[in-house]
Amino acid sequence: MLSVLLILAIALLPTILTFLLRHRLELQAQERLQAAMAAAERQQLQSLLRLPPDYHYVEGVGALIGDFTCIYNARSPYIRCAVNPTGPCETCRLYESKL
Repeated sequence: MLSVLLILAIALLPTILTFLLRHRLELQAQERLQAAMAAAERQQLQSLLRLPPDYHYVEGVGALIGDFTCIYNARSPYIRCAVNPTGPCETCRLYESKL
């Protein structure tokens, strides 16, 4: 009877070890995935919070990007102007001063 139990235990040992190893590897993979997702979320939030270099707050008008002395400035924190919405204003050949 003891030899039968020993043979059964030896036969089931690889299956049990495989199950335990697979469970451990799945937990490690899940932890790595959660860490990668958290890092991606942090990076996305940082990129959203980063303001453009030509961001200005003008009292009475609000937030603007681009050169707000140009007549084409959209007076918006999202779009620079109607002619060159993505910028940059410094090299725009259609710049016309309001002043």
